[in-house]
Amino acid sequence: MPLALYALAAGAFGIGVTEFVIMGLLIDVSKDFGVSISAAGQLISGYALGVVIGAPLLTIATSNWPRKTVLLVLMAIFTLGNLACALAPDYWTLMGARIITAFAHGTFFGVGSVVATGLVAPSKKASAIALMFTGLTIANILGVPFGTWLGQAFGWRATFWAVTIVGVLAFAVIQALVPRGEAAAEKSDLRADLAVLRRTPVLLGLATTVLGYAGVFVVFTYIAPLLTEISGFKEAAVSPILLVFGGGLIAGNLAGGRAADRRLVPAVLGSLVLLALVLATMSFAIHSQVLAVLYVGLLGAAAFATVAPLQMWVLEKAQGAGQSLASSFNIAAFNLGNAAGAWLGGAVIAHGFGLGSLTWVAALLPVAGLAVAALALRLDRRAALGAPVCVQS
Repeated sequence: MPLALYALAAGAFGIGVTEFVIMGLLIDVSKDFGVSISAAGQLISGYALGVVIGAPLLTIATSNWPRKTVLLVLMAIFTLGNLACALAPDYWTLMGARIITAFAHGTFFGVGSVVATGLVAPSKKASAIALMFTGLTIANILGVPFGTWLGQAFGWRATFWAVTIVGVLAFAVIQALVPRGEAAAEKSDLRADLAVLRRTPVLLGLATTVLGYAGVFVVFTYIAPLLTEISGFKEAAVSPILLVFGGGLIAGNLAGGRAADRRLVPAVLGSLVLLALVLATMSFAIHSQVLAVLYVGLLGAAAFATVAPLQMWVLEKAQGAGQSLASSFNIAAFNLGNAAGAWLGGAVIAHGFGLGSLTWVAALLPVAGLAVAALALRLDRRAALGAPVCVQS
């Protein structure tokens, strides 16, 4: 794999730390600014909203720029956004800085996915995307725990100072390693690019992404109370168990990339089936401490086994125009799934169904994603045969 892919992974690492580390610092932030834990939690929602809004806007605004230039500008936004977080004098300034930082997230992964596929042979495209996303998985295993420890030991601002330094280093390695020639601009017609998003296969691909990842976050958002209240672990055990989740992320991410390189459609369908099965059987496993730890790792593997296949699928459906925009929208779809899953899980608990019902509810969402993917394949077959495309109710 070209060294440029590792430069993209470095940028993904920094973005991953910024997105998730705030979860471990909510108490510190709430005390410092005198706001409730729930208000501090909105810093997570604000970031997700920034990704959903920023991904299409920045991708459109930079559509005719050389892709290397786009990546460097995005890392500059990311770095300055984290610097603003470290210096934020009040809660709302921190919220604004988080949203600005998030603007770089979707476009970086969207454009980065297109750059990554252009750096390797056609048979290695999904693996290249998976390698870039490995930076995100390593952020969850190493960056987030270290950032949480750093913030708790030296104040939450120290974490954002550290991530700012990561941003500077990522900017430097992208500048040094990503070739300008191989990451040429995509000569883009905005009207044609937006028209791609009206293609039924692209829309169905995005819907599949939202449903699959919503299932993951129905459970993962509430993994700590699941482990303590149902599995019977002490709170101190949660962080080490989440390292198992991170290990699963890396294994699933790389396996999903290889599977998608071999046969893309079976990889998409198979990863969604695996995710649904893990979530459904987790309902039983969570009552055993040994099985609970095993299934936390399996959840991580099943969750990230879907990433490269779904990203590659949307890129394939958008072929011909608007790949960067469609790719960025798919990153936004992942984040929309995160937010929807967290909301749905909270609604299940609030309506009195209990923590134990989360895994069953979660399993239904990738099943729905499978149904959407099957519909997309059916329409593809009809189009290939030249038959009129219709959807029966």
